[in-house]
Amino acid sequence: MIKSPIQVSGTGNNVYTLWLNNKFCSCGKWQTYTLPCSHVLAVCRENGSRTDAYVPEIYSRQTDVPFNLTFYPPNMKNERGRKQGKRFQGEIDYRNPDSPPRCGRCRMPGHNRKNCNNPGPSNV
Repeated sequence: MIKSPIQVSGTGNNVYTLWLNNKFCSCGKWQTYTLPCSHVLAVCRENGSRTDAYVPEIYSRQTDVPFNLTFYPPNMKNERGRKQGKRFQGEIDYRNPDSPPRCGRCRMPGHNRKNCNNPGPSNV
């Protein structure tokens, strides 16, 4: 049995049952992840025993991977044209289809900025 230390936040002070031979801890992490939990590591540190005896062989450095992993570099080719914006359009972006387009300079309907005859605001 092992007791967890009291933390600064007030948690802790829990008692866990540990069976090293059966690879069982009552916290459940050892059984779930098949790797020794912190309680196993604490007991091994106290006893002076090695923790690699409790780690599955598949996680050892001597285990050979049965397949080859091939990594390809990402496609870094620039695509043609202007990049697409990432902004979501809202209701302000949609114009009422019944209203005619207006000039960007004088805000009058019926023409656009290119063929506007009205003088623009003076930039003083």
